[in-house]
Amino acid sequence: MFQDQKRDAFTIRFATPEDVPAIMELIKALAAYENLADAVTGDAETLKSHLFNEPAYAEVLVSQWQDKIVGFALFFSNYSTFLTQPGIYLEDLFVLPEYRRQGIGTSLLKAVAQIAMERGAGRLEWSVLDWNQPAIAFYEKIGAKILPDWRICRVTSEKIPQLAQQQEESL
Repeated sequence: MFQDQKRDAFTIRFATPEDVPAIMELIKALAAYENLADAVTGDAETLKSHLFNEPAYAEVLVSQWQDKIVGFALFFSNYSTFLTQPGIYLEDLFVLPEYRRQGIGTSLLKAVAQIAMERGAGRLEWSVLDWNQPAIAFYEKIGAKILPDWRICRVTSEKIPQLAQQQEESL
């Protein structure tokens, strides 16, 4: 079972409910980095509920530098029908810019990979924006394959009711 990992300057550990305000600030920093600040409509209380109530919808590892949380990895379980195995989807991986190049991002990703191994996952997957060349280079360096022929399809909360109630002939 995954245990806290201590490095010289930082620790990787599972988040606690007390970490949620710091995680929410990191989510906002990630959104700003991706030029998507307006897309953050959630709040810390809902995030806390989704992470720590039953059912838990996601899990978070944090990187703590002394007393400050400086990075996080948020992930959840998925399933591969082709492999007939569970998998892990890494929704977000982010480290504050001033703490990058310290091994934190790599350590967070390695920790998620260790959890995937422990849980018998057949895949560890995530998405990257096509313009984010530093992230793409980092992911390729660690052995990830960027899949050029797959596109993300998304129906947002405003459109889910429309889809759910759509008449078959209008699809």
